Amino acid sequence: MRKFYIIAGIAITLLLIRLSYFTVDASEYAYVTVFGRMIAVHDGGGDDAGLHSGWPWPIQTIQRLDRRLQYFDLPATELLTPDRDKKAIDKTLSVEAYVCWRIAGRDTVERFIQSLGTAERAQDLLKQRFNSQLGAELGEMQMRMDDFISTSVLPDGKSHVEARMADLQHKLMAALQKPVLDEYGIELVDIRLRRFYHPPDVRKAIFERIESERKSKVVEYETAGKLEAQKIEIEAKKQADLRLDKAAADEDKLMRLAEAEAAGIRNEAHRRDPEFYALLKSLESVEKILSNKTFLLMSTRHSIFDVMRQMPRPQGLTPPKGPDEKKSKKGGDE
Repeated sequence: MRKFYIIAGIAITLLLIRLSYFTVDASEYAYVTVFGRMIAVHDGGGDDAGLHSGWPWPIQTIQRLDRRLQYFDLPATELLTPDRDKKAIDKTLSVEAYVCWRIAGRDTVERFIQSLGTAERAQDLLKQRFNSQLGAELGEMQMRMDDFISTSVLPDGKSHVEARMADLQHKLMAALQKPVLDEYGIELVDIRLRRFYHPPDVRKAIFERIESERKSKVVEYETAGKLEAQKIEIEAKKQADLRLDKAAADEDKLMRLAEAEAAGIRNEAHRRDPEFYALLKSLESVEKILSNKTFLLMSTRHSIFDVMRQMPRPQGLTPPKGPDEKKSKKGGDE
Protein backbone atom coordinates (compact mmCIF):
# COMPACT_ATOMS: atom_id res chain seq x y z
CA MET A 1 0.00 0.00 0.00
CA ARG A 2 2.85 2.33 0.84
CA LYS A 3 4.37 1.62 -2.54
CA PHE A 4 1.09 2.59 -4.20
CA TYR A 5 1.08 5.94 -2.41
CA ILE A 6 4.64 6.59 -3.42
CA ILE A 7 3.85 5.85 -7.06
CA ALA A 8 0.71 7.99 -6.93
CA GLY A 9 2.63 10.86 -5.32
CA ILE A 10 5.32 10.68 -7.98
CA ALA A 11 2.66 10.67 -10.72
CA ILE A 12 0.85 13.63 -9.19
CA THR A 13 4.13 15.50 -8.81
CA LEU A 14 5.08 14.84 -12.43
CA LEU A 15 1.61 15.94 -13.50
CA LEU A 16 1.87 19.16 -11.52
CA ILE A 17 5.32 19.80 -12.97
CA ARG A 18 3.94 19.16 -16.45
CA LEU A 19 1.02 21.52 -15.84
CA SER A 20 3.41 24.17 -14.52
CA TYR A 21 5.11 24.46 -17.90
CA PHE A 22 3.59 25.67 -21.17
CA THR A 23 4.84 26.70 -24.59
CA VAL A 24 4.07 29.78 -26.64
CA ASP A 25 3.94 29.37 -30.41
CA ALA A 26 5.29 32.02 -32.77
CA SER A 27 1.82 32.55 -34.25
CA GLU A 28 -0.05 33.30 -31.04
CA TYR A 29 -0.45 35.41 -27.95
CA ALA A 30 -0.64 33.68 -24.59
CA TYR A 31 -2.85 35.46 -22.05
CA VAL A 32 -1.91 34.17 -18.57
CA THR A 33 -4.12 34.66 -15.49
CA VAL A 34 -3.83 33.45 -11.87
CA PHE A 35 -7.19 33.07 -10.16
CA GLY A 36 -8.70 35.19 -12.93
CA ARG A 37 -6.22 38.05 -12.62
CA MET A 38 -3.92 38.76 -15.57
CA ILE A 39 -0.26 38.35 -14.71
CA ALA A 40 1.41 38.21 -18.16
CA VAL A 41 0.89 38.36 -21.91
CA HIS A 42 3.39 36.46 -24.00
CA ASP A 43 3.93 37.45 -27.61
CA GLY A 44 5.05 34.51 -29.70
CA GLY A 45 6.22 36.81 -32.46
CA GLY A 46 8.89 38.29 -30.19
CA ASP A 47 11.25 36.84 -27.66
CA ASP A 48 8.46 35.11 -25.71
CA ALA A 49 8.19 32.16 -28.05
CA GLY A 50 9.20 28.88 -26.42
CA LEU A 51 8.87 27.21 -23.01
CA HIS A 52 7.53 29.04 -19.92
CA SER A 53 6.78 28.02 -16.36
CA GLY A 54 4.07 29.01 -13.94
CA TRP A 55 1.42 27.71 -11.63
CA PRO A 56 -0.36 24.52 -12.56
CA TRP A 57 -3.98 24.49 -13.64
CA PRO A 58 -6.51 25.44 -12.25
CA ILE A 59 -4.51 28.04 -10.33
CA GLN A 60 -3.15 29.44 -13.56
CA THR A 61 -5.07 29.52 -16.87
CA ILE A 62 -3.78 30.32 -20.32
CA GLN A 63 -5.88 31.66 -23.18
CA ARG A 64 -4.29 31.48 -26.58
CA LEU A 65 -5.11 34.01 -29.30
CA ASP A 66 -4.02 33.95 -32.94
CA ARG A 67 -1.71 36.87 -33.66
CA ARG A 68 -1.71 36.35 -37.43
CA LEU A 69 -3.76 38.23 -40.01
CA GLN A 70 -7.33 36.97 -40.03
CA TYR A 71 -10.11 37.55 -42.51
CA PHE A 72 -13.74 36.60 -42.87
CA ASP A 73 -16.43 37.08 -45.49
CA LEU A 74 -19.36 39.24 -44.62
CA PRO A 75 -22.80 37.95 -45.61
CA ALA A 76 -24.74 39.80 -48.28
CA THR A 77 -26.15 43.05 -47.01
CA GLU A 78 -29.13 44.65 -48.74
CA LEU A 79 -28.83 48.41 -49.03
CA LEU A 80 -31.09 51.03 -50.57
CA THR A 81 -29.57 53.04 -53.41
CA PRO A 82 -30.78 56.33 -54.95
CA ASP A 83 -32.37 56.60 -58.38
CA ARG A 84 -30.72 58.09 -61.48
CA ASP A 85 -31.50 61.66 -60.44
CA LYS A 86 -30.49 60.93 -56.82
CA LYS A 87 -33.73 62.40 -55.54
CA ALA A 88 -35.47 59.26 -54.29
CA ILE A 89 -34.78 55.69 -53.19
CA ASP A 90 -34.39 53.23 -56.03
CA LYS A 91 -33.76 49.48 -56.07
CA THR A 92 -32.14 47.38 -53.35
CA LEU A 93 -28.48 46.53 -53.84
CA SER A 94 -26.86 43.47 -52.24
CA VAL A 95 -23.22 43.90 -51.25
CA GLU A 96 -20.78 41.19 -50.17
CA ALA A 97 -17.42 42.10 -48.65
CA TYR A 98 -14.54 40.72 -46.64
CA VAL A 99 -12.58 42.15 -43.72
CA CYS A 100 -8.92 41.58 -42.79
CA TRP A 101 -8.02 42.18 -39.16
CA ARG A 102 -5.70 41.15 -36.35
CA ILE A 103 -5.05 41.89 -32.69
CA ALA A 104 -3.13 45.15 -32.64
CA GLY A 105 -0.36 43.98 -30.29
CA ARG A 106 0.61 42.69 -26.87
CA ASP A 107 -0.65 45.84 -25.18
CA THR A 108 -4.14 45.41 -26.63
CA VAL A 109 -4.57 41.70 -25.80
CA GLU A 110 -6.13 42.39 -22.38
CA ARG A 111 -8.52 44.93 -23.93
CA PHE A 112 -9.48 42.38 -26.58
CA ILE A 113 -10.07 39.65 -23.98
CA GLN A 114 -12.14 41.85 -21.70
CA SER A 115 -14.31 43.36 -24.46
CA LEU A 116 -14.69 40.43 -26.83
CA GLY A 117 -13.00 37.34 -25.49
CA THR A 118 -12.80 35.28 -28.69
CA ALA A 119 -12.14 35.73 -32.39
CA GLU A 120 -15.69 34.53 -33.19
CA ARG A 121 -17.13 37.28 -31.03
CA ALA A 122 -14.83 39.80 -32.75
CA GLN A 123 -16.08 38.74 -36.17
CA ASP A 124 -19.72 39.08 -35.10
CA LEU A 125 -19.09 42.57 -33.79
CA LEU A 126 -17.13 43.64 -36.88
CA LYS A 127 -19.96 42.42 -39.10
CA GLN A 128 -22.44 44.62 -37.28
CA ARG A 129 -20.19 47.67 -37.30
CA PHE A 130 -19.23 47.21 -40.94
CA ASN A 131 -22.78 46.72 -42.22
CA SER A 132 -24.10 49.80 -40.46
CA GLN A 133 -21.15 51.94 -41.56
CA LEU A 134 -21.33 50.64 -45.14
CA GLY A 135 -25.00 51.59 -45.38
CA ALA A 136 -24.24 55.05 -44.01
CA GLU A 137 -21.35 55.65 -46.42
CA LEU A 138 -23.26 54.43 -49.47
CA GLY A 139 -26.15 56.67 -48.54
CA GLU A 140 -23.86 59.66 -48.02
CA MET A 141 -21.97 59.05 -51.26
CA GLN A 142 -25.24 58.30 -53.07
CA MET A 143 -23.68 55.41 -54.92
CA ARG A 144 -25.70 53.48 -57.49
CA MET A 145 -25.15 50.24 -59.39
CA ASP A 146 -23.58 52.26 -62.21
CA ASP A 147 -20.80 53.32 -59.83
CA PHE A 148 -19.78 49.67 -59.45
CA ILE A 149 -19.83 48.67 -63.13
CA SER A 150 -19.06 51.86 -65.07
CA THR A 151 -16.35 51.67 -67.75
CA SER A 152 -15.61 55.40 -67.90
CA VAL A 153 -12.08 56.66 -67.27
CA LEU A 154 -11.16 59.73 -65.23
CA PRO A 155 -8.61 62.35 -66.39
CA ASP A 156 -5.92 60.88 -64.10
CA GLY A 157 -6.13 57.53 -65.91
CA LYS A 158 -8.03 55.63 -63.22
CA SER A 159 -11.35 54.03 -64.02
CA HIS A 160 -14.50 55.42 -62.46
CA VAL A 161 -15.05 52.19 -60.50
CA GLU A 162 -11.50 52.16 -59.08
CA ALA A 163 -11.83 55.74 -57.92
CA ARG A 164 -15.21 55.16 -56.28
CA MET A 165 -14.05 51.95 -54.60
CA ALA A 166 -10.90 53.61 -53.29
CA ASP A 167 -12.95 56.49 -51.94
CA LEU A 168 -15.41 54.11 -50.28
CA GLN A 169 -12.61 52.02 -48.76
CA HIS A 170 -10.89 55.14 -47.41
CA LYS A 171 -14.11 56.35 -45.82
CA LEU A 172 -14.84 52.96 -44.24
CA MET A 173 -11.32 52.60 -42.88
CA ALA A 174 -11.35 56.15 -41.52
CA ALA A 175 -14.71 55.58 -39.82
CA LEU A 176 -13.97 52.14 -38.30
CA GLN A 177 -10.22 51.81 -37.78
CA LYS A 178 -9.73 54.03 -34.76
CA PRO A 179 -12.97 53.12 -32.89
CA VAL A 180 -12.38 49.36 -33.06
CA LEU A 181 -8.76 49.83 -32.03
CA ASP A 182 -9.63 51.98 -29.04
CA GLU A 183 -12.58 49.88 -27.93
CA TYR A 184 -11.55 46.33 -28.78
CA GLY A 185 -7.83 46.34 -29.49
CA ILE A 186 -8.42 45.26 -33.09
CA GLU A 187 -6.38 46.56 -36.03
CA LEU A 188 -8.35 46.76 -39.26
CA VAL A 189 -5.96 45.95 -42.09
CA ASP A 190 -8.25 45.99 -45.11
CA ILE A 191 -11.90 46.19 -46.13
CA ARG A 192 -12.90 45.28 -49.67
CA LEU A 193 -16.15 44.86 -51.53
CA ARG A 194 -16.12 41.42 -53.09
CA ARG A 195 -19.44 41.30 -54.92
CA PHE A 196 -22.44 43.54 -55.53
CA TYR A 197 -25.67 42.63 -57.28
CA HIS A 198 -29.40 43.23 -57.25
CA PRO A 199 -31.53 40.66 -55.41
CA PRO A 200 -33.60 38.29 -57.60
CA ASP A 201 -36.91 39.87 -56.58
CA VAL A 202 -35.97 43.22 -58.17
CA ARG A 203 -34.11 42.03 -61.26
CA LYS A 204 -37.27 41.73 -63.36
CA ALA A 205 -38.19 45.35 -62.67
CA ILE A 206 -34.62 46.38 -63.50
CA PHE A 207 -34.69 44.51 -66.82
CA GLU A 208 -38.02 46.14 -67.70
CA ARG A 209 -36.56 49.56 -66.93
CA ILE A 210 -33.46 48.80 -68.99
CA GLU A 211 -35.68 47.74 -71.91
CA SER A 212 -37.72 50.94 -71.57
CA GLU A 213 -34.56 53.04 -71.51
CA ARG A 214 -33.24 51.27 -74.62
CA LYS A 215 -36.51 51.94 -76.44
CA SER A 216 -36.34 55.61 -75.50
CA LYS A 217 -32.76 55.65 -76.80
CA VAL A 218 -33.97 54.12 -80.08
CA VAL A 219 -36.56 56.88 -80.43
CA GLU A 220 -33.93 59.46 -79.60
CA TYR A 221 -31.50 58.09 -82.18
CA GLU A 222 -34.22 57.85 -84.82
CA THR A 223 -35.28 61.44 -84.18
CA ALA A 224 -31.68 62.62 -84.36
CA GLY A 225 -31.21 60.64 -87.57
CA LYS A 226 -34.28 62.20 -89.17
CA LEU A 227 -33.10 65.67 -88.22
CA GLU A 228 -29.66 64.94 -89.62
CA ALA A 229 -31.24 63.58 -92.83
CA GLN A 230 -33.32 66.74 -93.16
CA LYS A 231 -30.23 68.87 -92.68
CA ILE A 232 -28.36 66.88 -95.33
CA GLU A 233 -31.33 67.10 -97.72
CA ILE A 234 -31.67 70.86 -97.23
CA GLU A 235 -27.95 71.36 -97.74
CA ALA A 236 -27.98 69.17 -100.85
CA LYS A 237 -30.95 71.08 -102.28
CA LYS A 238 -29.19 74.34 -101.52
CA GLN A 239 -26.05 73.17 -103.30
CA ALA A 240 -28.12 71.91 -106.25
CA ASP A 241 -29.92 75.27 -106.54
CA LEU A 242 -26.61 77.11 -106.44
CA ARG A 243 -25.21 74.92 -109.20
CA LEU A 244 -28.38 75.27 -111.30
CA ASP A 245 -28.27 79.05 -110.89
CA LYS A 246 -24.63 79.08 -111.88
CA ALA A 247 -25.37 76.85 -114.87
CA ALA A 248 -28.24 79.12 -115.94
CA ALA A 249 -26.01 82.16 -115.61
CA ASP A 250 -23.28 80.44 -117.64
CA GLU A 251 -25.87 79.41 -120.23
CA ASP A 252 -27.18 82.97 -120.51
CA LYS A 253 -23.66 84.28 -120.83
CA LEU A 254 -22.80 81.75 -123.55
CA MET A 255 -26.07 82.49 -125.38
CA ARG A 256 -25.29 86.20 -125.40
CA LEU A 257 -21.80 85.50 -126.66
CA ALA A 258 -23.17 83.15 -129.34
CA GLU A 259 -25.80 85.67 -130.41
CA ALA A 260 -23.20 88.37 -130.57
CA GLU A 261 -20.91 86.11 -132.63
CA ALA A 262 -23.85 85.12 -134.90
CA ALA A 263 -24.77 88.77 -135.37
CA GLY A 264 -21.18 89.52 -136.31
CA ILE A 265 -21.20 86.68 -138.82
CA ARG A 266 -24.49 87.91 -140.32
CA ASN A 267 -23.19 91.44 -140.54
CA GLU A 268 -20.05 90.24 -142.24
CA ALA A 269 -22.11 88.13 -144.69
CA HIS A 270 -24.42 91.09 -145.45
CA ARG A 271 -21.43 93.31 -146.03
CA ARG A 272 -19.83 90.93 -148.51
CA ASP A 273 -23.00 90.12 -150.59
CA PRO A 274 -26.17 92.01 -149.65
CA GLU A 275 -28.26 90.42 -152.44
CA PHE A 276 -27.35 86.86 -151.49
CA TYR A 277 -28.02 87.69 -147.84
CA ALA A 278 -31.45 89.05 -148.80
CA LEU A 279 -32.11 85.80 -150.71
CA LEU A 280 -31.27 83.70 -147.67
CA LYS A 281 -33.57 85.73 -145.45
CA SER A 282 -36.36 85.41 -148.07
CA LEU A 283 -35.87 81.65 -148.22
CA GLU A 284 -36.07 81.48 -144.45
CA SER A 285 -39.39 83.34 -144.59
CA VAL A 286 -40.71 80.94 -147.24
CA GLU A 287 -39.55 78.00 -145.09
CA LYS A 288 -41.42 79.32 -142.08
CA ILE A 289 -44.61 79.81 -144.15
CA LEU A 290 -44.46 76.39 -145.76
CA SER A 291 -43.47 74.55 -142.60
CA ASN A 292 -46.72 75.52 -140.88
CA LYS A 293 -48.99 74.34 -143.75
CA THR A 294 -49.69 70.87 -145.01
CA PHE A 295 -51.48 72.10 -148.19
CA LEU A 296 -51.20 75.55 -149.76
CA LEU A 297 -52.75 76.96 -152.97
CA MET A 298 -50.95 79.95 -154.41
CA SER A 299 -50.60 81.64 -157.80
CA THR A 300 -47.32 81.20 -159.59
CA ARG A 301 -47.26 84.95 -160.10
CA HIS A 302 -47.17 85.53 -156.32
CA SER A 303 -44.35 87.74 -155.21
CA ILE A 304 -43.01 84.99 -153.06
CA PHE A 305 -41.85 83.12 -156.17
CA ASP A 306 -39.91 86.12 -157.43
CA VAL A 307 -37.06 84.95 -155.27
CA MET A 308 -36.87 81.70 -157.18
CA ARG A 309 -37.19 83.39 -160.60
CA GLN A 310 -34.52 85.97 -159.98
CA MET A 311 -31.85 84.10 -158.07
CA PRO A 312 -28.98 86.43 -157.28
CA ARG A 313 -25.50 85.22 -158.01
CA PRO A 314 -22.97 85.27 -155.16
CA GLN A 315 -20.19 87.68 -155.80
CA GLY A 316 -17.01 86.22 -157.26
CA LEU A 317 -18.75 83.21 -158.87
CA THR A 318 -19.04 82.78 -162.72
CA PRO A 319 -22.63 82.05 -163.82
CA PRO A 320 -23.13 78.66 -165.44
CA LYS A 321 -23.42 78.60 -169.29
CA GLY A 322 -26.70 77.72 -170.92
CA PRO A 323 -27.14 75.04 -173.63
CA ASP A 324 -27.21 77.59 -176.49
CA GLU A 325 -23.95 79.12 -175.40
CA LYS A 326 -22.32 75.68 -175.25
CA LYS A 327 -23.52 74.87 -178.83
CA SER A 328 -22.37 78.17 -180.27
CA LYS A 329 -18.95 77.74 -178.75
CA LYS A 330 -18.71 74.24 -180.15
CA GLY A 331 -19.68 75.42 -183.70
CA GLY A 332 -17.08 78.21 -183.64
CA ASP A 333 -14.43 75.75 -182.70
CA GLU A 334 -15.31 73.63 -185.64
